[in-house]
Amino acid sequence: MSDCFLPMSRRAFLCGGAALIGMGSFAIPTLGQDGRLAALLDEASSFPSLQTIMVARNGTVIIERAYRGHSSNAPTNIKSASKPIVATLVGIAIEQGILEGIDQAIAPILSADIAANADPRIETVTIGHLLTMQAGLRPTSGAEYGRWVSSENWVRAALNRPFDAAPGGHMLYSTGSTHLLSAILTRTTGQSTLALARGWLASVEGFSIDSWARDPQGIYLGGNEMAMSPRSLLAFGEVFRRGGLNASGGRVISEYWVEQAWMARTRSRYSDDGYGYGWFLRSMAGEDIRYAWGYGGQMLYIVPRLDLSVVMTSDDAPRPTTIADRDNLHALSARIIETVRDL
Repeated sequence: MSDCFLPMSRRAFLCGGAALIGMGSFAIPTLGQDGRLAALLDEASSFPSLQTIMVARNGTVIIERAYRGHSSNAPTNIKSASKPIVATLVGIAIEQGILEGIDQAIAPILSADIAANADPRIETVTIGHLLTMQAGLRPTSGAEYGRWVSSENWVRAALNRPFDAAPGGHMLYSTGSTHLLSAILTRTTGQSTLALARGWLASVEGFSIDSWARDPQGIYLGGNEMAMSPRSLLAFGEVFRRGGLNASGGRVISEYWVEQAWMARTRSRYSDDGYGYGWFLRSMAGEDIRYAWGYGGQMLYIVPRLDLSVVMTSDDAPRPTTIADRDNLHALSARIIETVRDL
C-alpha cells in the first residue's frame, strides 16, 4: 500500500494526488475558481474516510467537494459536532429566563433521578460545569459509552456515576454531561430538545435537523447521534461567525453568549486545545480558530479574523484511525486557511 494511504499523517496528506472517485464539485467565482484551492480539495480525495468539504467566506460558499457519491445536501450523523448546538439552546434558555444562568445548580431540576445515597458533591454541579465538561462525574464517553447507552435510564446513569474530579476541576469529556443539558432543557420547558431547536433556530436559513436519537425516556441525546446535512451544519456555524445573527441580520443568540461560548474555560488533556461551551479552541496556521469535532471526522471550523467557515464530514464507522483522521483534517484545514488568506 502506498505511503499516501492509511495510517495517514501530515506527510501523507502533503504527498496527495490520488485519483478522484465519484467526486462532485461546486464553485463560485472568484475565490472558488482559484486553482490552488481547487487543487487542495482535489488532493483531499486521498483521505479514504472523507465525504464532503465546504468552504465559505463572508457567508458565501466559495468551493465544495463531495467524494465517493456523497452530497453536501444529504443528512449525515454529525456525532459530537452537535454539542455546540445543544449548548446554544442552553444559552437561549438562559437569555429567555427559563434557566437562571450558568451557575444554576442542576440537582433541583434533576432530583428525581439522583440516588438517595448520592455523593453530596452532586449538589454543587452547575449548568456551567456541564457546558464545559467540568462536572467531575466519571465520563460516559469512550470505553464507557456502550454501557451507558445500554442502561435503562441514561439521565440517571449519568448523574449517579462516581466523581473522578471535583466539580469545576479538570476537563472530563463526557457525552453524558451534554445529555443532562438536554434533559434539563426538556424538563424546564416542557418541550423536547428537538422541538426547541426547530423553534429557536427556525430563523437560521438552511438549518435543519433531519433526525436525532432519543433515550428510553424519550429525551433527545444531548451531544450525539444527530443527523443533518453538511450545508445545515455550515448554516449553524455561520450564526456564530456573525456574532449571533442569521443571514438576514436577525438576532438568533446574543453576541455576549457567542463570546462566552468561545472563551477557553478549560483544556483537553489529550490535545491541550481550549474548550468553551461545546466548542474547542486552538491556533492553526497563525489564526485563532474555534471548532466542533464529531467522531470519525465531522468538523466545523470557524476562523473569525478571515470570516471563514469550513465544514468537513466523514465516515462515522468505528475504526482505529479516528484520531489520526482528525489530525489530518486539522492539517487540511490549516492549508485551506493559508490558501484563502493568500487569495
